[in-house]
Amino acid sequence: MLNRLILLAALLLPVGFAQAHQYKVGELEIAHPWSQELPPNAPTVAAYFVIHNKGTTADKLLSVDSPIAGKAELHEHVMQNDLMKMQPVPVVDIAPGATVTFAPMAYHVMLLDLNDRSLLSDGKRFAMTLHFEKAGDVTVDVAVQKKGPGGDKNQKHMH
Repeated sequence: MLNRLILLAALLLPVGFAQAHQYKVGELEIAHPWSQELPPNAPTVAAYFVIHNKGTTADKLLSVDSPIAGKAELHEHVMQNDLMKMQPVPVVDIAPGATVTFAPMAYHVMLLDLNDRSLLSDGKRFAMTLHFEKAGDVTVDVAVQKKGPGGDKNQKHMH
């Protein structure tokens, strides 16, 4: 009986991890990393997620990388002269107790020089590693979706 329970637990363990879409590193929690399905001929794709700092000290997201891209950049959208513009940022500050949202028309990760487009279709996942100043590194699985969380509220994000 015990052997059957161990076998059942071993079989169910990957299912639990496959469904988990929240990650923790140090005092930081990273929730629901996602990206929209890559349109044909799109040269770049954006990735999004939410960072919750549960700690009492600030941290910084220093950089991101992914095996599907030759380059990854931290970006933000800003309003300049009544025009919304996107620009790279060197780091993203995460204050203690704060939540920083990476979403369309906000902070986001631009994945450039794509080298594995096969992982950028609906239902697929790809790895992305976030590098934090204090918490260290965490690799997350980015879920590729036809539409972002909230459906049509999220605009397509392309360059």
